Amino acid sequence: MKIEDIKKKTDEILAELEAVNSKGRYKDDWDSLQGREMPSWMYKGKFGIFIHWGVYSVPSFNNEWYSRNMYIQGSPEFEHHVKTYGAHKNFGYKDFIPMFTAEKFSPGHWAKLLADAGAKYCIPVAEHHDGFQMYKSDLSNWNASEMGPRRNVLAELSSALKKEGIVNGLSSHRVEHWFFMGNGKQFDSDVKDPMVCGDFYWPAMPEAEHHDLESIPVPTDEYLRDWLARCCELVDKYRPKVFYFDWWIQHFSVKPYLRKFAAYYYNRAQEWGEEVTICYKHDGFVFGTATIDIERGKFAGIQPFRWQTDTSIARNSWCWTDNNTFKSADSLVRELVDVVSKNGVMLLNVGPKPDGSISEEETAILTEIGEWLKVNGEAIYETGIWRSYGEGTAKIKEGQFTDGKDTEFSRKDIRFTTKGGSLYASVLKWPEDGKVTIKSLAKSDDPNLPVFQGLIKAISVLGHGEADWHRDKHGLHINGPAIKQIMPVVIKIRVD
Repeated sequence: MKIEDIKKKTDEILAELEAVNSKGRYKDDWDSLQGREMPSWMYKGKFGIFIHWGVYSVPSFNNEWYSRNMYIQGSPEFEHHVKTYGAHKNFGYKDFIPMFTAEKFSPGHWAKLLADAGAKYCIPVAEHHDGFQMYKSDLSNWNASEMGPRRNVLAELSSALKKEGIVNGLSSHRVEHWFFMGNGKQFDSDVKDPMVCGDFYWPAMPEAEHHDLESIPVPTDEYLRDWLARCCELVDKYRPKVFYFDWWIQHFSVKPYLRKFAAYYYNRAQEWGEEVTICYKHDGFVFGTATIDIERGKFAGIQPFRWQTDTSIARNSWCWTDNNTFKSADSLVRELVDVVSKNGVMLLNVGPKPDGSISEEETAILTEIGEWLKVNGEAIYETGIWRSYGEGTAKIKEGQFTDGKDTEFSRKDIRFTTKGGSLYASVLKWPEDGKVTIKSLAKSDDPNLPVFQGLIKAISVLGHGEADWHRDKHGLHINGPAIKQIMPVVIKIRVD
């Protein structure tokens, strides 16, 4: 593909953007974009799957930032690369592409596994920081349809997901490519000038010491037009119901293009008659114009707005690596319950192997989560928040990148959700004697106190049947099953 062809196609796409936005309800300003809330299908679904899979999966070393770190002299990735593959001038990142054959990639198998896990939506990475597109594109030859697997991965997976009733989304991490390969110009590597739009490593600019809102060098109009066109191409070719952006879209230079894209995407969704959303981090969007996402973290308390956390099955990486350490299924279920009780939804990442298979470890974890949801899903799906998210002694650390260690929960830690005439109390660590006290449901002689005043009709433990109970000024006391249960146990309280 010649640069002239890329520029022509870019001009065509951006001309269409301007035409759509000129006629549509949404304009490229924050006032026009206000009033956007997480779609009902996403809020009801509660649980989604993120997928990081690409060329960076081939070296399977440290994490998905291998394409950047391998060009930083003295880094573990640099030393590993030289030792394993040789000098960068002879074997660079692009030389992993022919090794990315994905011979075991089965979109139908992936979709069935995610459906069995209880996932309701899925966000595969369409383009990561490395600049390799996992879809057929009219703006670059460096994509999975023309190189590596020689398959339109995004299209195949989207089709398979729809057959399983899973809502399709995607993510773009492209904007960071502005500087992602820049360190390769500091020594004799395959990242060399001259480079033009359409080249795999282009533009490989110097990386700022601190990536703040005004870091330099500032992306050029040429680069940002290319970024904007790629985003619009994804919208029109694949019609995602959720468009996830990674960080750096909050940079001041990106904002004018970001607003244009948001207006275009929302206007297109109106044409389709679909509920869609954009997920963002770090205040990349003005509050109320898209869905807030907290990377590897959450809020400590209940929120009045809908939000998403994204985390990974692996503690150390988003993609598959040979040294991944995995979280347990029970800890992930506890996080899901905690997040949902606070008005959030959870996006859980899976990192397939370079051949397209999903590891035994990740498959087992997803299967366990799915088995729990088959029994207890009514306390998660289509639920709303209660007056309090819960009670207990656990100390919740708020903010991003706080999932390095599992939160220590006890038998006193309970989380609430509601649906119809039921209040669900999920006990995060079930006591072996089966005796649970819910202090939030204590009786009171004072009708003016803000405590539960409803009539309880019946109480059951999901998966175990009816339970004996009584209520006094100390709480609601349930005599549940005396079992050794690692996963959370849900008490269903029918009220009148």
